[in-house]
Amino acid sequence: MSVDDIQVVLAMALYFIVVLSVGFFYLKKSNASSENYFLGGRGLGPWLTALSAEASDMSGWLLMGLPGIAYFTGASDAMWTAIGLAIGTYLNWKFVAKRLRKYSEVAGNAITLPDFFSNRFRDDKRILMSVAAIIILLFFCIYCGSCFVTCGKLFATLFGLDYTTMMILGALVVFVYTFVGGYLSVCTTDLIQGAIMICALVIVFVGSVAMAGGVENTVAFLQGIPGFLSGTQQASPILDESGRQVVENGMPLFGDAVLYGSGAITIISCLAWGLGYFGMPQVLVRFMSVRHSNEIKKSRIIATIWVVISLASAVCIGLVGRAALPAQFLTGPDAESIFIVLAQIMLPSFVCGLVVSGIFAATMSSSSSYLLIAGSAISQNLYKGLINKNATEAQSMFVSRVALTVILIFGIVIALDQNSSIFQVVSYAWAGFGASFGPLMLCSLYWRRTNKQGALAGMLVGAVTVIVWNLFVKQLGGIFAVYELLPGFIFALIAIVVVSLLTEEPSKEVTDEFDTYMEADV
Repeated sequence: MSVDDIQVVLAMALYFIVVLSVGFFYLKKSNASSENYFLGGRGLGPWLTALSAEASDMSGWLLMGLPGIAYFTGASDAMWTAIGLAIGTYLNWKFVAKRLRKYSEVAGNAITLPDFFSNRFRDDKRILMSVAAIIILLFFCIYCGSCFVTCGKLFATLFGLDYTTMMILGALVVFVYTFVGGYLSVCTTDLIQGAIMICALVIVFVGSVAMAGGVENTVAFLQGIPGFLSGTQQASPILDESGRQVVENGMPLFGDAVLYGSGAITIISCLAWGLGYFGMPQVLVRFMSVRHSNEIKKSRIIATIWVVISLASAVCIGLVGRAALPAQFLTGPDAESIFIVLAQIMLPSFVCGLVVSGIFAATMSSSSSYLLIAGSAISQNLYKGLINKNATEAQSMFVSRVALTVILIFGIVIALDQNSSIFQVVSYAWAGFGASFGPLMLCSLYWRRTNKQGALAGMLVGAVTVIVWNLFVKQLGGIFAVYELLPGFIFALIAIVVVSLLTEEPSKEVTDEFDTYMEADV
């Protein structure tokens, strides 16, 4: 290992020590109760809530997946997706956060998303809770897999080490501090990680522009690639038989620009990423844990600014990276390492170690949240909610940690394929949550007539539509190539409305609670 590599390792080791120390610091407080372990005792301030929500949401795909898409095929896909996510972030904080914070405490002091749905509709048989928990397990295993892919690619690119070994090592680090510290450790390290991520993105973006010869030279080079900077067209890399881009005289070859997917349909499809926020458990649980609903406006401002700067920087890094290193990456999955390579080239080794810790920071913040929420779904919703309703706190905590271990193993199995595209894996899980829980969350908070039959129909239709659309319908092309989140969200919303209207009205107890929950001072 070279001297430069040693400095990078020392910087990252320093980071690991800090985050693991945070986990052990919160050990006693987190284990005081399930509410403390899974929701931090509903005591998070506005800064902690905002940065924790966004850092856990963005994950490694912000620093690897999004720049990789922009590097390989140009601005259109990455740009429209980023715009959709920025809009979705703001709308979620504006229309969901305050209402969910109030309603989750009024509705039986719910500490998980399945708890909230079950309590909101007085589902005594716990059917909603069980279905929601199973959906969370299914898609969070996929999500964890995408985070572990990021770990493997990060260390393999930095040090030329074995992908599988590095992926498993990164997964274990995440597991240890989640296992020990619970929600408080996750949120506090998210605050650190959110700061690292935004600093890393801005530093690498500015440095890459200088490396490419300044703004004018960069723009001129990229304008020479057909469709690369267009929002309605897409660059078309010329590929050889093995699927790698052809390089001639040191320059990558591109064909004529192609229409961006199906034009307006594809743009709408990318903007639909924003709909996913309404159903993201790792974000919604942050709303439930904020100290007081009156602090949510401040959190919304912080979160929106962070997201806009981070997304814009990530997209620009991919675009500018093509000008700085035009023939460095010849496949889409390889291009997801552009951020790491730029950081290695332009920064001193120790600083590079701190900056690329931003990638691991994003991965840790997200995968730890996924592990924790999935663990709570098993221990609180399946075990304590169905199997052993009289379970003690100690028994629930034990089951949750066994669940964390099992989910960790599944995530590692999913991540074994190093050719996986982080962006594609994340997009599938994002669609699953957005379609399953997004329409139901909005109806739960805003539509008095929603009942438990409609809620169940919405969750099932949303999840099934995403799976079927992705596996079968998408292959038909044309308008059917639309991102599966959009039809899943629409069909789930229709199912909730139709089934709720065709079945009995909610009980008076449910409607009375709905009519008054916003009056709660929490």
